[in-house]
Amino acid sequence: MKLKQLEGLLGDLQQFSNPKVELEQYPTRPHIASRMLYMAENSFGDISGKVVADFGCGCGTLGIAGALLGAEYVVGVDIDSQSLELASLNAEDLELDIDLVLWDIRNSKWRGQIVDTVVMNPPFGTRKKGADIDFLSTALKVASQAVYSLHKTTTRDHVKKTALRDLNARSAEVLCELRFDVPQLYKFHKKKEVDIAVDLWRFVP
Repeated sequence: MKLKQLEGLLGDLQQFSNPKVELEQYPTRPHIASRMLYMAENSFGDISGKVVADFGCGCGTLGIAGALLGAEYVVGVDIDSQSLELASLNAEDLELDIDLVLWDIRNSKWRGQIVDTVVMNPPFGTRKKGADIDFLSTALKVASQAVYSLHKTTTRDHVKKTALRDLNARSAEVLCELRFDVPQLYKFHKKKEVDIAVDLWRFVP
């Protein structure tokens, strides 16, 4: 599948109608999600034929992108049941078979099958400090092959140091810097849209 085709399919997915600010629910835009998964597959071979988990899956965008690129099995996990319902509808619309699980990555151990690749757009930790690292810590325990994750560029040094020193990642590499356009979703948002610089990381557990 070509990148443009993947981006087009992701652009048709339903997004949050009432996002929850405490969970930092921001949709992963199609141009970011498509490039993230396309690079994971075409540069590293981490998607096609693999078991892929989408952590904090929200509307299911990253997991659906993985399924479209030929993942053998995709599981999306989220703490929010409404998000999982939306992800289920999105997968059904594209006739994709994705498992969806209600799960808190911080408070319970992974009991699913062995996962090759974890993909995620975790909370950036602006509402709850350290939420991004909580996600990364669990992902590195669950993935056997690679973790792809988005983190604010301003946290680059902290993320790298924490991943290598505290979370025992074998490698931590920024693949590219992207512009994450955050729409005016919440009452405290003063501007119609804000661009945030984010890094696309590939971690090897």
